[in-house]
Amino acid sequence: MDMKLEVVILPVSDVDRAKGFYVEQLGWRLDADFPIDDGYRIVQVTPSGSECSVIFGEGLTRQQAGTLHGLQLTVTDILKAQEELASCGVEVTGPFRDETGAFHHAGDTHRVPGVHPERASYGTFAAFKDPDGNEWFLQEVTERAPGR
Repeated sequence: MDMKLEVVILPVSDVDRAKGFYVEQLGWRLDADFPIDDGYRIVQVTPSGSECSVIFGEGLTRQQAGTLHGLQLTVTDILKAQEELASCGVEVTGPFRDETGAFHHAGDTHRVPGVHPERASYGTFAAFKDPDGNEWFLQEVTERAPGR
């Protein structure tokens, strides 16, 4: 049976501010905004080209706002993606790669500035945060590993 990641719940402190960031600033598609009742609101947005959506709102999670780190978006050109985000007023860190050449460590102590020397697929990252501090990563994937 296929199991697909459909939704990630994002903890935010201000629903309208988050909606403004993801929809108006980043240009993600607004799928739904359901104010169900007092203290329960569901906002769903989807990054361009993604099959997985992000939900935030009120009464959806016990996590503290800004505590999600390591959310990842895959892009085919990290430099172009970084330029697009910067043109939307988003501060982007990177590009960088991990000193091990593998997936990035938590935090920034093992980061090597610049793109992967051979621009190897899966080897280059960049990062940005939403207004609450939830951290997103971009990973450049130009050729998928076998079976992906």
